[in-house]
Formats: sequence, C-alpha cells, structure tokens
Amino acid sequence: MDLAQIFADLDAQPWEEREHAYGSAEDVPGQLRALASDDAGTAEEALYELYGNIVHQGSVYEATAHAVPYPARLAAAGIRPAEMLQLLGCVAESDDERSDAVGACRAAVVEQLPLILPLIGSADSDVRRSAVWAAARTGAAEQVLPVLRRCWEEERDPLVRAEVLTGTAWLDPASAAEFDRSVLAAGGARVAEEPVAEEPVVRLAALLACADAELPWTTVHHDAFLALLPADPLVAERFDQERTEPLRYLVDQLLERDTDDAREAALALTEAGLRHPDAEAREEAIGAAEHACQASRTAPARLTGPLTALLGDPASADSALSVVGQLGEHATTAVPVLTTLATEDGPLADRALAVLVATDPDRAAPLLAAELPRRPRALDAAAKASPGGWTGAGRDGDPGPFPFTTALLDAVRARLAQTGIGWNEAIHLGLLLFGWGERAAPAVPDLLAALDRHPFVVLRALPAVCPAEERERVARALRAADLTGQSPLDVGSALHRLTGETGPLVRAVMDVLAVGDRDVSEAAKAAGELTGTEAADLLPHLREALSDAARKAPDASEEEGRTNPRLDADTEIARALWRITGSADEALPVVAGVLEDAEGDWTRWQNVRAAGAAGALGTEGRPLAPLLEGKLDHPDHAAAAALALLAVDPSGRHGTRLADAALTSAETNADPNTALDFLRAYGARNLTDDQLRRWTHLAERDAPVYIPGLSHDTVRADTRFREQTRLLLRGTGEAS
Repeated sequence: MDLAQIFADLDAQPWEEREHAYGSAEDVPGQLRALASDDAGTAEEALYELYGNIVHQGSVYEATAHAVPYPARLAAAGIRPAEMLQLLGCVAESDDERSDAVGACRAAVVEQLPLILPLIGSADSDVRRSAVWAAARTGAAEQVLPVLRRCWEEERDPLVRAEVLTGTAWLDPASAAEFDRSVLAAGGARVAEEPVAEEPVVRLAALLACADAELPWTTVHHDAFLALLPADPLVAERFDQERTEPLRYLVDQLLERDTDDAREAALALTEAGLRHPDAEAREEAIGAAEHACQASRTAPARLTGPLTALLGDPASADSALSVVGQLGEHATTAVPVLTTLATEDGPLADRALAVLVATDPDRAAPLLAAELPRRPRALDAAAKASPGGWTGAGRDGDPGPFPFTTALLDAVRARLAQTGIGWNEAIHLGLLLFGWGERAAPAVPDLLAALDRHPFVVLRALPAVCPAEERERVARALRAADLTGQSPLDVGSALHRLTGETGPLVRAVMDVLAVGDRDVSEAAKAAGELTGTEAADLLPHLREALSDAARKAPDASEEEGRTNPRLDADTEIARALWRITGSADEALPVVAGVLEDAEGDWTRWQNVRAAGAAGALGTEGRPLAPLLEGKLDHPDHAAAAALALLAVDPSGRHGTRLADAALTSAETNADPNTALDFLRAYGARNLTDDQLRRWTHLAERDAPVYIPGLSHDTVRADTRFREQTRLLLRGTGEAS
C-alpha cells in the first residue's frame, strides 16, 4: 500500500464540518499526511498534534472515528507502525466519547483489525507489543482472542508476553485463573512445547490480572508480589497508564472489594512494603499507603506504626512525613518522633512541625514560638487550623483557632515588626491574631505600625483583636492613614466593625455598585449587614447594580447569558434587598432568575449559593419551590436545594424525597457537609428506615466520605463528618 492508496479518500471528506477537541477538524488531513513525512521531526509534531486534537486527554470526537483508517493503513504499510498502533489503542480504549455517535470511535478501530492483527506477527517486538495492546483495547474478543492465544504459545519476548497476558485477561477475565496456575502457582509456562520460567514483568502482569478478576488473594500472591518489589520499573515500558504504580493499583483493587479478607490482604501487602529492605520498594509502599489511608478508614490506624518508623530512615523520611501528616488523630502515636524532628535543625524540621501543628497543637505552639521565622510551613498550618478564615465562620465540629500562648503572640508581634516579610507570611500572622481575638490585643500597636506595609491584613485583623476601650483611637488612626490604593470596602468595613460608623462603608458600597466590578458581591454582602436609614439609602444603588437579565431590562440579550461572578453578584444583591426591605418581593424574581440560568457543569456553586438565598427567605421563598425541586436530581446541588425547600416549605410534605436527595449528595461525595446540615435541620427521627440505614452505613463503612475542597486533609475531614453523623443519629438506635 503506497501513500497514494493510503490517503486516496482523505480530501473527499468534509473535515471542516467535523469536530475535534478544538473545533473544526479542517487541520486533521494535513496532520495525517505529515505522519508519513520523511522528516522525523515533522512526523513527531503531527503525531503530537493529533493526540491533542482527536484523543485529547483520553477524550475522542466525531473526527476521531473518521481519522482512524489512516494510521491503520500507515501501520500496515510499515510507516511508523508502533506509533500508529499506539494511537489506535488510545482511541479504542477511550470511554469518553464527545460525539452523538457513541461507540463510533472504538467501532472504527474494530473495522481496522484486519490490518492490525497481522502485525502481531511482526519481526519487530515493539510493533508486536503495540499491535497486541491496540487489538485488545477494541474489546472485540471473538476476533482478537484466538490470535492472542496463539501468540501466547509462541511468543518469547517478556514484554510482549506481558501484553498478551494482560490483553487476554482483559478480553476474557476467566483466563486469569489459567494464568494464575501456569505463571504463578506452577512458576512457569510452555512456549513452543518448551518450559519457560516467566520473567518478572510477566509474573507481575499475571498478579494484576488476578486482582482485576477478583480471584482470592492468597499468601502465594502476597509473596510473589513482594518478590517483585520495586515493581514500578517493570511497567515503565507498558502502555497501560492505569497501572504505572502497580502496588498502589493492587491495593486499590483489593480495597474496592470491600471485604475483610481483601482489606487485610491490601493492608498486609502495604505494611510489608513499608518494611521492605529496598529503599525504592519502600517509596512505592509509601505511595500505596497514602492511597490506602484515603480509601479506607481502617488503614490509618494499621499503617501509622510502620510509617512512623520510616521517619527515622533518611531514605524514606521525606515521603513518609507527607503521609503521616494526613493521618489525623491516628498520628498521635507519632508525636514523640515528630517533636524530635521538629526541634532538630534538619531539612525536615519545618514540615515535621507543620504535621505536629495539626496533630498536637498544644505541643506544637511553644516550638513554633521558638522558631517562627524559620518555620513557614508550620505557620501556614497554624494559621489555617480553623477553616473559618477571615470570616471566623465554621461548621459544627470544625476545629477552633490555633492555641494562644503569650510566647507565640510575642513571636508574631516581632515578625510583624520586620520589614522584609512577604505577603503569605503576613496573611498567616494576621489569621493567627484574628483567631485569637482580643487575647491578641497587645498586638494592636504592631498592627498599626504595619498598616502601610500590610494594609490588607491589618484592616481585617485589627477589628478582631482591638479591645473596646481602644476602638475609637484605632479608628482615628485608620482615618488619618494614607490608604490610597486600598479597597474602600476594606477600609469602610474595618471602621464599621471598630466603631459602628457607616459613612465610609456606605460610600464604598455605592461606588462599587456603580462601577459594577468584581467586588459587587462583597459590596452587596456589606450592604445587607447595614440597618436603618443608611441601608435604605442603598436600595436604589442595589437595584441598579443588578444585571440586565436580573432586572429584565428590555435590551438584555438572551444569548449572552450571565457569567458565574455575575450570577453570584445577583444572588448577593437579592439577599441584601430582602434584609434591608424585610420583604421577599424583590428578591424572589432575582433568585428565580439565577436558579433558571445556573445550568450546566460549571455552575455548581452558583446553584448552591442561590439555594442558600432562597432558604434564607423562609416561607416567603415558597414560590421558588418548583425551581428548587428541579435541582434535586443533580447531586452537586441536591443537598443545598433540599435544605432550602425545607426552609421555604417546612410542612414536611415532601420530606422523604428531600431526605433522599440530600443523602444521595452525601453518598456520591458531592456535598456531604450540606447533606449533614439538612439532616440537622430535618431530624434523624424523621428518616425512613432505609434512609437511616444508609446514613448509618455512611458513618460506619470502611470507605471514607470525601469532602469537596478538603482533598489535602481527607482523613480529618472524614473523621469530623463521621463524628457529626453519629452525633445526629444518636437516639435513633443506629449510632455506634
């Protein structure tokens, strides 16, 4: 097949009408032709562009299916066959098809099997291996399995054999038992009637196939896998991107079985890896341990000991410390070792103290005070100990601020006096002071002295720490300061919180609302906190600041739509209008418009905030019920919608449906915390028996609940969720 034959029909297709990841596929014909270029650089660039266009991050498109025949023909013609086959394999394995013809891309590769399968007999082992992988990924077992079975009997190259084994087990999971017997239990196989002792890469493929097929994991498998550690190098040349970390993958597969035996197998294997004499093997086990602790509530307690032991191993301490920091309450047994590391002048001291801050804050506080300038990570952890941040608002069960000590306050004050500290450090120092409140009153002079250097921090921290008798004096200092360039909202808000004066804040709110910039939401929040005449004076400005869509302006374009910040701003303005007027008349149509326009995958938090605004209206928000009910089917905002519906219609008529929606949001890890808020408002005693069972399962199962936004602290976040759930279920007879 020459190039003229390969590309004979290429230009006859309407590529410009077809779509790939970046729009029109009019550039695809040129990229396909360039694959055959004599210039290696040109061909590599074309291949790179095709991966970006037709197999973009694993997604395939309308144009992908139509492009498939050409790489297949090039491979059959011997033109970069391994690369072409790998491209086809990526197309075939994709489960994310962005076109109306679902399944068309994989089907297109299946149609090319008459060109792909003969290449399994190529003289080049890379081509054979690529052909095996691409053919198996089509899922066309009837056509591919007989070829793979013949290849298994004849192939000697270990990498190709590993690919054949994996592909065969992929197409026929029952064959994993055959490989278990021939490759693992018997320790070998036969090739061309000769006995063969399988290479490690083949044995690893057999072990992973056994795990995928959910075969019982025995001591034979355990010992066989440990003998292969470190395992990562064995898959370095494999195509399967899901198994680039075999130990982690295997632990995940075993934990997903959710049985006591499989869980014990996963944790025993991880623990043995953590105690392995080889440093690279221990490194792989640390990665597996991190995943296990995020995927199993049993894992942290089981693995804390061996992970703590690695803190004394120079080769493993760095990685182990990262995992120990995620163990939550289970890391308390590591406190003595962490304390030693934190007090030593070594490279891990700051990170060890940061872990200690989260694990034993009372012990960490004096250590942080003693070395504050040299412990930025620990300071960051201490400043973020309370999730409330500058608002000070948190959920039930959230930890409080970092412990206050006079020594630490003195250290913070000393740092504030330094002229060279950066933005992040200033923020962290300010958050500590904010959390301590008036206990940090001695820092008022230091904050005023730092006003010109760190106005953002000072304007937020000062009102929190300033005692009543100092507030007027501090306010005068703020009025006299040159705060040019600072947000008038920040200045006005600080003065309002210090003395209650409203003039600067009202003027700032008016200015921001008039300009309509990104601070509109914050201005509306500030307006909603005001009362009396000053608040009433803001009403026309709030109304004018609404988007054209919210005001139903005659010239509003229905096609333009509102951006997410604009949707949020309209929601906050609606809240302010309600708070100031005491009537829901103006807020209702605005919130309704946001709920109507907040559609699609990228408006999750806009829906949540709008639902919160609807719920705040109480029974006056009842006209919004139909729109809120329409949000119950999407787990991302179902819990918020259910909570709002409970507020706007407290009759409980639809309580069972609302409770189901909120529970589903928790079960899918979409919004577990808001689901808890719903349970708190609804009452566990109102749950059906099935709902009670499901809530109990969430609290008591081995798999943790994931809280969005807290992926860096999954164990602690899940522990808080679990404790709160148990507390709310107490008295129902289901709480443990």
